[in-house]
Amino acid sequence: MKVINPATGATLRILRDDTRDTLQDMYMRLKVTQPKWAATSLAARMKIIARFSQLLQTHTERLAGILTSETGKPLQQSRNEINGARTRIQWMLDNAEKFLADEWVTNSDALKEKISYEPLGIVCNISAWNYPYLVGVNVFIPALLAGNAVLYKPSEYATLTGMEIESLLVQAGLDPNLFVMATGGKETGEALLTMKLDGYFFTGSYKTGKYIYEKVAGKMVPCQLELGGKDPLYVADDVNDIAAVAAATADGAFYNNGQSCCAVERIYVHEKIYDDYVNAFVASVRSWKLGLPTEEGVYFGALTRPDQLKVLEDQILEARAKGATLLLGGKRIEHEGNFFEPTILSDVNNKMKVMQEESFGPIIGIMKVNSDAEAVELMNDTDYGLTAAVYSGSQDRAAQILSQVNSGTGYWNCCDRVTAGLPWAGRKHSGFGATLSHQGLRAFTKTKSWQMKSE
Repeated sequence: MKVINPATGATLRILRDDTRDTLQDMYMRLKVTQPKWAATSLAARMKIIARFSQLLQTHTERLAGILTSETGKPLQQSRNEINGARTRIQWMLDNAEKFLADEWVTNSDALKEKISYEPLGIVCNISAWNYPYLVGVNVFIPALLAGNAVLYKPSEYATLTGMEIESLLVQAGLDPNLFVMATGGKETGEALLTMKLDGYFFTGSYKTGKYIYEKVAGKMVPCQLELGGKDPLYVADDVNDIAAVAAATADGAFYNNGQSCCAVERIYVHEKIYDDYVNAFVASVRSWKLGLPTEEGVYFGALTRPDQLKVLEDQILEARAKGATLLLGGKRIEHEGNFFEPTILSDVNNKMKVMQEESFGPIIGIMKVNSDAEAVELMNDTDYGLTAAVYSGSQDRAAQILSQVNSGTGYWNCCDRVTAGLPWAGRKHSGFGATLSHQGLRAFTKTKSWQMKSE
């Protein structure tokens, strides 16, 4: 397997894919070691995870450089990701004891009833390339804290980062037979689905998530899916600062080149402010620098996957054929790497692919609406349900709108953000199950009910 720099086309490294035999060897190592880890005190597990977080801080610059080299994201955004991962880890460390401890329901002399949270066993974590640290720690950190062993498969587009994660966990004091990384692409993933693992946690596309769910259903083990989105955003006519809102929402659409599950992918704007908003939006995007991700001040780096360039071209071509107006960008950039111009389309409608199918790139459609009711109808017109955002001068107005939108997260005057204390969960084709929050800690456990009566 070749690891390619998406900004230059250069081969960074050639790796050997794991086989069914090597994967089975990993499984046996994990199976032997996991019970000992489960019997280790939570305090001892927490110390190792805390040291891992410290190592992330110590090696931030080196790790950010590796992440940028294989994903194409600008260096500052790579630094931001590693720092964000440390923030999430700290929340988990601060709350693990509270939410993984036994929970007493009845505690009298005559009757004692409690719930205990036991580890699942060996967890399979099939992770994503767009935020390998952030989506990774959502899974493997609470899994390890809860007493599980982890068979970790990073995306083939973020394998070098996966190797660094594995190495730093061992440096932090984790037994090397508790977190083991599988190398490879689709074939390696297929092999994992046939193994006797105790839970599957996947981050990626709806198509792949659906396939995984169908393949492992007969195992009767937990399968949690964090999938894609076509996240809508509505700008009401009572916003206080149109230019500021335009800049913030443009960042929500284009950060990490739009390669975020919760990136803003559809924008609806009240007709009273539509023109002013669109003009400010275009001006904001024009001000951001595009270039090699290693250059200082670059906002738009390279797309990670070369296949996505064609997806973007097809969406733009179809939208323009159906009447959309191209305000900015619209084509790939002739360069050794995977570069695409930041693209803004107006005069769009919900029949267009750009407003229905996940783009996962630097492209946005902006549509005019005449009322909150029309905005709600259009926001719900999707197979996805990850996040939805409303910008308005009134919290009550925004809450009323968001309460009618079928999404796992609702944002008022913000977008494209994740916080450790709240569950990260999708609806419809955006998946099911939750990471983060107390639900995310307990997702890697199975409950046991205890009923104890005195004689």
